[in-house]
Amino acid sequence: MPQRIVKGETMKEFEKLADKALLAMKRRAKEIGIRGVAVVAACEGKRVNSWSSKMLAVGGPICGKSDTDPNGSNFLGIAYTKAAEMADTRKHSGSGVRPPKKGEYGWQGGLMKKVKGGFLFAAFSGGPSADDVKVSRAGLAVLAKLK
Repeated sequence: MPQRIVKGETMKEFEKLADKALLAMKRRAKEIGIRGVAVVAACEGKRVNSWSSKMLAVGGPICGKSDTDPNGSNFLGIAYTKAAEMADTRKHSGSGVRPPKKGEYGWQGGLMKKVKGGFLFAAFSGGPSADDVKVSRAGLAVLAKLK
């Protein structure tokens, strides 16, 4: 039976599952050996006009330096730009269905799922795109348990 976002009821369930999804993302990031920021969100409707979201800093602060970026990155900002791109395109971040708009990077690492009545989102920023996708997959798997 397809998942369904039922106004109000499922959003309460999302609040409970969001913490579990973030912890799954944290575990996966630790397994891979990366740190960064995890974001999960859910919305009702055919378009994204509002959503509930939660985030978790994984293994360090929301901003940090890396081997590839000695000036540092705002992992929270990047995770939310991935989520913002998905909210507009209703495709995984970095899908290339259109050029990135101002405020977007077009980077992979965010995954979304259309469910009956709405959308689920998971995004991670902190590692290489392929690793960010693996972390997001762990969070989306938990969110997909919404009934």
